[in-house]
Amino acid sequence: GTWGMVVGHVAPEAYVGGTIALVREGDSITIDAKKRLIHLDVSAKELAARRKKWKPPQPRHSKGLLAKYRKLVSTASEGAVTDANV
Repeated sequence: GTWGMVVGHVAPEAYVGGTIALVREGDSITIDAKKRLIHLDVSAKELAARRKKWKPPQPRHSKGLLAKYRKLVSTASEGAVTDANV
């Protein structure tokens, strides 16, 4: 099981190029619950270099239920809904 602080969701998501997409093995991340802050402890110069190299991942599913889900459902931070414009 899990104990202690847990970060359940980070937005924007890695799939759309959020900062979490730039995290590398060995990076340090500061979490301050009182300030409601999560910070990737990497220099702005390094983050800019990583962002420049970042490319969106190719979808793993081009047909079937998971492909439909990817196309129709909003991100978790937007409620993971299909009727956002209703």
